[in-house]
Amino acid sequence: MSKKQPPKPRTGNSRAAKPGTAKPGTAKPRAAKPAAPAAPAAATVPAALPGRLTAAAVLTALEGLALAGLGVYMLFVGIAGDPDSPQQAETGGITLLALAALPLIAARGLRLGRRWSRGPALMTQLLAMPVAWTLWTTGGAMIAAAFALALAAVAVVALLVNPGATEALGIEGRS
Repeated sequence: MSKKQPPKPRTGNSRAAKPGTAKPGTAKPRAAKPAAPAAPAAATVPAALPGRLTAAAVLTALEGLALAGLGVYMLFVGIAGDPDSPQQAETGGITLLALAALPLIAARGLRLGRRWSRGPALMTQLLAMPVAWTLWTTGGAMIAAAFALALAAVAVVALLVNPGATEALGIEGRS
């Protein structure tokens, strides 16, 4: 009589075929891929950025957060409130949330020192200036909002066209 050996515990993929027993047309089990080496810290953390670039990133992010906050408010009023036109409030809220993405992405790019981020950040500021003018002509409490928006837009433009900021972003002047 031969003694039976206890079954071996299964490890890994329990559906994997034993060597030599694979059916035709079935895939062989894959070997685990080795882990990718960790990226050096210098590649993910930007070098010291000029304070002007950091300030531009902060102001641009604040504009994006203000747009997102207004979008959430309009969406909430459209859904739970009693606006004159719920459809218009909801559409306006969704539109503002989508528009908030541009300055937020640009601010992140500026903070990381990406050269592509200057264009969207400048475009956001150029779009903010007519909005500030419209708020100014509305009058009343909107004058304070118009002043703050115009001041932020002009400041960010001045910070981004500064030679130190363009050099930090790797943007070369025309020769």
